[in-house]
Amino acid sequence: MQKSFLLNFLFLLITTVAAAQAPKKPTSSEIYHNLQKLNFIGSALYIAAHPDDENTRLISYLVNDVHANTAYLSITRGDGGQNLIGPELRELLGAIRTEELLEARKIDGGKQFFTRANDFGYSKNPDETFTFWNRNDVLSDVVRVIREFKPDIIINRFDHRSPGTTHGHHTASAMLSMEAYKDAGNVAKFPKSVKEFGTWEPKRLFFNTSWWFYGSQEKFQQADKSNLVPVEIGSYFPLLGLSNGEIASLSRSMHKSQGFGSTGSRGAETEYLELLKGSKLKDNDLFDGINTEWNRLEGGAEIGAILNPLEKDFDFKDPSTMLPELLKAYPLILKLKDEHWKNIKLEQLKQLILDCSGIFLEAISEQHTVNPQEDFKVNIEAVNRGKNEVILKSISVSSSKNQISPKKIIWDKSEVLSFNADKKIEITLNSGMHNPPYSSPYWLNEKGTLGMYVAPEEFIGLPETPHLEQLDFEIQFGNAVIPFTKSVIYKFNDPVNGEVYRPLEVLPEVTASIPEKVLIFANDDPRNINVIVRAGKSNISGNVSLEHPEGWKVEPSNLPFKLERTGETKTVNFTVSPPRGESEGFIKTLITLDGSEETFDKELITIDYEHIPYQSILLPSEAKVAKIDIQKKGENIGYINGAGDAIPESLKQIGYSVTTFDPTNISEKSLQKFDAVVIGIRAYNTVPELAFAQKTLNKYVENGGTLIVQYNTNHALVTENIAPYPLKLSRDRVTDEFSAVTFLAPKNPLLNTPNKITQKDFEGWVQERGLYFPNEWSKEFTPILGMHDRGEPETKGALLVAKYGKGYYIYTGLSFFRELPAGVPGAYRLFANMLSIGK
Repeated sequence: MQKSFLLNFLFLLITTVAAAQAPKKPTSSEIYHNLQKLNFIGSALYIAAHPDDENTRLISYLVNDVHANTAYLSITRGDGGQNLIGPELRELLGAIRTEELLEARKIDGGKQFFTRANDFGYSKNPDETFTFWNRNDVLSDVVRVIREFKPDIIINRFDHRSPGTTHGHHTASAMLSMEAYKDAGNVAKFPKSVKEFGTWEPKRLFFNTSWWFYGSQEKFQQADKSNLVPVEIGSYFPLLGLSNGEIASLSRSMHKSQGFGSTGSRGAETEYLELLKGSKLKDNDLFDGINTEWNRLEGGAEIGAILNPLEKDFDFKDPSTMLPELLKAYPLILKLKDEHWKNIKLEQLKQLILDCSGIFLEAISEQHTVNPQEDFKVNIEAVNRGKNEVILKSISVSSSKNQISPKKIIWDKSEVLSFNADKKIEITLNSGMHNPPYSSPYWLNEKGTLGMYVAPEEFIGLPETPHLEQLDFEIQFGNAVIPFTKSVIYKFNDPVNGEVYRPLEVLPEVTASIPEKVLIFANDDPRNINVIVRAGKSNISGNVSLEHPEGWKVEPSNLPFKLERTGETKTVNFTVSPPRGESEGFIKTLITLDGSEETFDKELITIDYEHIPYQSILLPSEAKVAKIDIQKKGENIGYINGAGDAIPESLKQIGYSVTTFDPTNISEKSLQKFDAVVIGIRAYNTVPELAFAQKTLNKYVENGGTLIVQYNTNHALVTENIAPYPLKLSRDRVTDEFSAVTFLAPKNPLLNTPNKITQKDFEGWVQERGLYFPNEWSKEFTPILGMHDRGEPETKGALLVAKYGKGYYIYTGLSFFRELPAGVPGAYRLFANMLSIGK
């Protein structure tokens, strides 16, 4: 029985992720679990720096064992990380990691918040972090979340007292939490959020320490823990068929873009918390001295007298037996003076009423996307699968802060929902006007800075743009009329996956994209540039043109297009000529539609992975153009993909023929056709076949080839022998992209042939210089570049070259995977020298 329930629960999790927008259909055990949460009046907020920093074991424990209202505040969206599942980086990776966090919270039961801070990349200390983040603005966001969520306890993932020992973002997150703990209760601090949410004073602040902060598990076991609060989190939940560790691992495994798949744990497990602020605890109860009963609220005792006995008398065979008592509690919760808890408990109670009564409500659009102010059809399904008398009174368009148009009733026939009869209604909606007008991530609508995003005041903290199209269903149970809000979604049948849900999205009437995001001109020759125009509605026509930097020439000045169907595309072609001298800038598309004065300048990017909801993202439709003085030798490049990068496409930009291949079946003969072979980033961490292919690659070099190995982490290498000579990777990195660079071997061919490398070639780099440099190597290697972050000794392992036999082996931790796609001229020139060595 238990095994069967566990399998059913796992199936529910898997199918919920696969169809991320699917409606919840809880079992009676889950309904009981939600009843327990309804009867707990207390909140906890966990704070860290990035997606995947959160301790899912502790979050799951707080939600599913304590039953506290629990949330995770991630200061950033993880935009500066790497991506192990695809090519998306920066803003697109941040959008992916945002959704991964939301899927993680669906599993462990927590809520999710963010600030406007942009993850600009690795930072070695908080001082550096705050040169990019606007400290006051990020602090304001943290205070805003605390005032809105009103946590009784706050838990920091990181230590605010140890700058320089971990990622600067980590320490900064803890420092901000310490400040916000104090400022949230100060009416003079950040008056905008005071006006909206009032002030708030949490009762305690903790630091969630672990062996990691002590250097090793052995050191932590021997450490004095008398000042730490041990929390046993290894609970098993028969109602869910899972242990806390198993739920936590399923949650953590949602961070797939970071390769954080996790194995579930069972049995006793202890977390340790250090009390930083607030009163001491008794019996290690994190909520000790905090009233978490209904009588905490004025008027709550009467509610508790109704709802608390329902747990004891819960009927797992027929949860609907408690519906009358739930309906008694509804008007009492409506009368609560505490607006914060009233809103939370109303939503929890309404969901329980819906689940217990067996009512299924769904609003399905007949199309996946609509334009602003466009009519579209919606099919509504309402089914009463319980035996209580229920009346569907009305359906109206939900009014929200981001919707300009007022609430409007669209159906009001007051019909009885007969037992198990499938009531279907077809209506026509108009998408109206919203702010923002489109469904794209709100934090990408305006250009921010390297360290900060821009967001409307009312959206700060929200994980994603609110659903733009929602309906309110008024349902009558006896004398009680209760509104339930449902988002309009899109559903279709996939031949393989069956029922698939996607969000309904409001998108522009037309978008355009330039497929090549970086266009490198190595000489004065003009290039043909394709622009793909995509219809966001049927039967549109207009003109597309290219804005361009001064000195560049685009012909013709504009091109017409006509598209008949939504989703249809047409490629138009421009000729772009560079200026004679070196030049950089952006070309941007601009579209006008016939009969309209509105202009369109966005590109539509879709992200479609099975573990997160389908996303449409609007970004400026542009491409970087650069006229570079660059020479190269050799023609044919072989490329072995690693964790994912755009280096092959970048090398094609400067005229190389690039062939990607699988290392499984390589041979000395198959490698002979290549002038150089390049290994993608983190390949020795992610491609097991390289352990067996290394001898062949070394032989290729010995016979006269050039092998370039890009950065790998020093953890979990598939082989330690990544070079023909001894080479040891470290965690050395230079995060300051503006740091000075020393030429350690100024006469080496890598700095002279065929391009003369100068200090100018290290201008305009993005995010960092490089990472995971070797710190030990044999005498055969020549270090080429020295660099360091402020206050640190010079590193010399950023670029190493060794003669081996007739050829050359090059190892580089320089972040070419960021610089080439960003169109950094000097990075192209240096990479061309690496490919050209010995030619």
